[in-house]
Amino acid sequence: MNTGTGKPLDVTIMGREFRVSCSDEEREGLLQAVAYLNKKMREIRDSGKVLGSERITVMAALNITHELLKARSKEGFDTEEFRRRIDHMQAMLDAAMPEQDKLF
Repeated sequence: MNTGTGKPLDVTIMGREFRVSCSDEEREGLLQAVAYLNKKMREIRDSGKVLGSERITVMAALNITHELLKARSKEGFDTEEFRRRIDHMQAMLDAAMPEQDKLF
């Protein structure tokens, strides 16, 4: 996934649309990530224990991070590659969020 090149892709998470750019090679992985995140966020929302989209987002991020760290401790893990991917995703989100805020 990248912020400057690639084709724009509209994704929907918890009923909100986001536009991100990604290469053809990254498209399937991005769609899988979106589906997984959307599923986790809906599970948290449907539990009724957490209210508000920001809190649901943070709880989903914490749950997914916890899953990742558990898997990482069981299997070998390329921390540097993961860090590069997280930094890249953060840059994409930082670029996309100001545009999304204009919609609401």
